[in-house]
Amino acid sequence: MHTFRFRFWPLCAALVLALAGCSDDQNANNGESTAKSPEAPEYPVTWRFALEEIEGSVQHAYAEALKERIEERSDGRILIDVFPYGSLGTSTQLTELVRNGSVNLAFASPGHLADKVPEVGIFTLHFVLPEDTSVTRQLLASPELITLFEQPYASQNMKLLAFVPEGWMAWTADKALRTPEDFQGFRIRTMTSDIAEEAYRAYGAEPSQIPYSQVYSDLQLQKIDGQSNPVFAIEEMDFYEVQSTLTVARPAQFVSSVISNLEWYNSLQENQQQWLDNALKDVAEIAWETQEELNQTRLQKMLEEAQLSVVRLTDAEREVFREASMPVRDIYLERTGESGQQIMGTLLQLIKTLEAKNQESADSGNGG
Repeated sequence: MHTFRFRFWPLCAALVLALAGCSDDQNANNGESTAKSPEAPEYPVTWRFALEEIEGSVQHAYAEALKERIEERSDGRILIDVFPYGSLGTSTQLTELVRNGSVNLAFASPGHLADKVPEVGIFTLHFVLPEDTSVTRQLLASPELITLFEQPYASQNMKLLAFVPEGWMAWTADKALRTPEDFQGFRIRTMTSDIAEEAYRAYGAEPSQIPYSQVYSDLQLQKIDGQSNPVFAIEEMDFYEVQSTLTVARPAQFVSSVISNLEWYNSLQENQQQWLDNALKDVAEIAWETQEELNQTRLQKMLEEAQLSVVRLTDAEREVFREASMPVRDIYLERTGESGQQIMGTLLQLIKTLEAKNQESADSGNGG
């Protein structure tokens, strides 16, 4: 019942070649060139948006909301084709399609992107983002943070458009994972970047980089012992069917980024850029509300449908993992150099500033 989602994989190569082949012609018809043309493009224009998740996911809801707003703002002059995960390839392949201009927009998560843009690996580190999700929300939407990452993305011919939080990462296994000792020799699937592996190697685990579409079968065949994803993804990919225990450890938020081809974005007519930029601002709130709702409702659904044990780590248990995770920050800094140091320092300072501001606002509201 799980292979139908990816049954069309043999068609992917042909479709990708078709997209790449028609890219230049479509760009010419749309007035999308590296130099802005004074002539208005021939409408309607179609933008292709590739997702790292299947239909019904946070990314799918985000893409559909963005599609609705851009098509509305442009009075139908801009149309968006949404390609759910599996339509065009793996996450790594989708990023390549954006970089070469075959796809206009895509989600790109740090879990694989960090091999191209090492700086973004900071989002795969554990216990860096704050527990207060409202602070994380403000942090990821802050212009200062976006500016920090603009150049690293641009160096790979990508325009960073937004960061999208999708909820706390949870662990699944056939046992509770309460201490680093529980990870000794534990074969855990990680996303396909080396820094994502290091986060679990610090606990004594044996990480394995596996594409998202392969995780279910590898769990079922016991090629791996567990995996980590937001709750909604664990439900929608049916991982809970082949794992007995979900550990809520809150080590990190799953953060993805919305990207476009840099040259394509710069070549857009000014009104098209405005439609896109304004629509991205509109859907930021929707993404946050969607991930909260999906993570809550999907957890309840799993509890109702399966014999699933849920373990929630105490603050003391989380503190042990936090201490064990600290050396991975040094690995991140070694691999990213000066830019990584700037990003780490600025991010931590932004968190402190936002936490202080929120506390001040709370005290004021309480009459303190």
